Amino acid sequence: MELFFYLVPSLILALVLFFAYRLLRRAMQLRRAWNSGLTAEARCLRVYTTTHGGGSDTSVSTTLHHVYEFTARDGRAVRFEEEDGPGTVLEGDFVTVYYAEGATVIATAKAPRRTALAASMIGVLAFLGVVAGFCIAFMITFHQASDEFGWGDGGDTSTTVVIDGVTVTPEP
Repeated sequence: MELFFYLVPSLILALVLFFAYRLLRRAMQLRRAWNSGLTAEARCLRVYTTTHGGGSDTSVSTTLHHVYEFTARDGRAVRFEEEDGPGTVLEGDFVTVYYAEGATVIATAKAPRRTALAASMIGVLAFLGVVAGFCIAFMITFHQASDEFGWGDGGDTSTTVVIDGVTVTPEP
């Protein structure tokens, strides 16, 4: 039973850390594409949506996806997909993409919004930090309480004895 009080917060903490890693990685990719100074004209090849939820009276969320293709400076044809793009971009439209060269080309059709990206990252990371702090504080508090009250130590192993209503504890 004691394992449950360590396992659940540990799993939540692992998810929080993974989510923070993914967010930071994506933010760094966007910054790299915006700061590279490389732009190209890309064509929107496909627009589609995905939906999540809707079962058992839950709300439905819809995500808009765009598939773009452009030619990089070195002549490579690059195709990439991006979520949450503008609803005004349709198949066949041309947009400006920002990209960074390398072994794998990192590209985005989102216009540079460095301040908005930084503000959203600070907000989300602060929230994730609070959740992580709560998980760690919960585990520490539970550990201290279990030590103080003897929970999870395998039973009563004390040498305290009650004789005729008097509690006797032998000296070590």
